[in-house]
Amino acid sequence: MTSSDAAAADTPAPPTVNPIPPARPVRRPERPRSTSASVLSALTVALGAYLVTVLGYFISSGQQSQAISQFGGFFALPALIAFVLLAVFNLLGATRAWLPALAGGLGAGIVGALLGSAVLLSASTGNIFASDVVVYLFGSLVGFNLLFVLSVAILSALLGPRVYDSVMGFRTIGRRTGERHVALVRIPASNLADGELTHIDRIPVNIELADQQWDNYCAALDAEGWETIEVPAAPEMADSVFIEDAVVMFGELAVITNPGAESRSGEIVGAEQAVRELGGLMIQRISAPGTLDGGDVLKIGMTVYVGRSLRTNAEGIRQLRVMLAPHGYTVVAVPLSKALHLKSSVTALPDGTVIGWAPVVDHPELFDRFLAMPEESGAAVVVLSPDTVLMAASAPQSAALIADLGYRVVTVDISEFEKLEGCVTCLSVRVR
Repeated sequence: MTSSDAAAADTPAPPTVNPIPPARPVRRPERPRSTSASVLSALTVALGAYLVTVLGYFISSGQQSQAISQFGGFFALPALIAFVLLAVFNLLGATRAWLPALAGGLGAGIVGALLGSAVLLSASTGNIFASDVVVYLFGSLVGFNLLFVLSVAILSALLGPRVYDSVMGFRTIGRRTGERHVALVRIPASNLADGELTHIDRIPVNIELADQQWDNYCAALDAEGWETIEVPAAPEMADSVFIEDAVVMFGELAVITNPGAESRSGEIVGAEQAVRELGGLMIQRISAPGTLDGGDVLKIGMTVYVGRSLRTNAEGIRQLRVMLAPHGYTVVAVPLSKALHLKSSVTALPDGTVIGWAPVVDHPELFDRFLAMPEESGAAVVVLSPDTVLMAASAPQSAALIADLGYRVVTVDISEFEKLEGCVTCLSVRVR
């Protein structure tokens, strides 16, 4: 797929053309939807903690009506301060996992309680820096402010990430913790709708929707513990969003490809720059007359399946085989005639089972285990962890099938990229 798949689905061994839209900036200053999700998540947590605290004191006071106005007024400012801090923490990634969400909530609750109480006390004491006032303020954290602090912390961990996910438009159950990996991504080009097509007819692409879907895709990776790093934009290279085709990762070895479509040859410059900036990686290149698209490379443990496609030729496969042999990899060439790239037809689950859309798989017998999917877009998964995969929302039956095999499935809508022969793997390159 001019968009093959993206994150060269490293799979651990077993365990209308539309009128050209206005040019966009090379890099977005922000992701508006991500900002909205961060703010709404923070607002939900702060408001929830405020209500829990006021209700708690209302009940403990014997349900006296004046308690609501008294404590409601007292905790309004701490809740406001906590909201602002939580929004900032969320923008920095606190919603990625429950532990940073809990830590951010605890910090916001403590600071909100201290500052809010200090402002209120200053009206009566005048000097909030007097030693006795300072001791009183910090003592309040295990006194009357304790319920508020705990409410902010707990709701941040349990409720905040769910609200964030809901606003971002993807769903996931549970989260990864403690791991940090990098995923290279590239902003869609201004002329995205002009991307090359091989096996499907051209239909109109909604550029604005594509931008939004790309944001959501990146947010899904972020939420699962993958730090997304943007490769330098290529505003005039229509297929450049499909970054997977430009570079393939094999542990500490980065192979810069030589795309089979001449129009895509310039995409590798920014990809190599991004890889070099990561540091600590060995870099090798596929050179002419060899051609190789990353979407033709499927890694399962130490076996590397490479599609002999319209975009990847025999010389490209030969060069890759020579590069990988010293690293212990075995390269298996796979004849391909019914799909643009190998990973347009097959990818693999974390346990090594190859899954695919049978009508476009020429030789399923080449794989140790093959499981046919009920939908074409269900053939593509990005392995996020040993028990989690990312899939397109357009394949609900396939997602259900994979979930029934014991995997946690995260889904994202990439309909505009599917119009360009793209899938979930095409939009990122994962570096571990």
